[in-house]
Amino acid sequence: MLDTTFVRDCLDKLERSLATLERRTPDDPVCAVLRAPCVAEFERVLDQCGKLLRKRLRPWFASNRQADRLTFKDVFRHAAKHGLIDAPACERWLRYRDNLNSLADDCGNGFASATLTLLPTFVADARTLADMIDNGNND
Repeated sequence: MLDTTFVRDCLDKLERSLATLERRTPDDPVCAVLRAPCVAEFERVLDQCGKLLRKRLRPWFASNRQADRLTFKDVFRHAAKHGLIDAPACERWLRYRDNLNSLADDCGNGFASATLTLLPTFVADARTLADMIDNGNND
């Protein structure tokens, strides 16, 4: 049985931080303070969703080890292949990962701004994924 409690707690924190951030004007100094937790929770949720989905995919592989060797993007591609998520959701998850990978190139405001624009859709996708994983626990 897969436990989505941690990822759901992270999503709750992310939504609270994002809601507070959205109520502020961009030039408000509090915005700079709130960006960091939003980005950190984005990274944490993205990582946890990939790990949970990898475990959810194990029944489609000959061994757990084979599933565990999948790259992050391959996890989502296989999830789409097996009908756990749809193709548009898969593409969005790949884009979320690409955004995170861009951190190495741009760890400043550009990364934070790009991430913040993705967050509303990301939160919805992550909640949908957590629901799917929870429903799979009942199989």
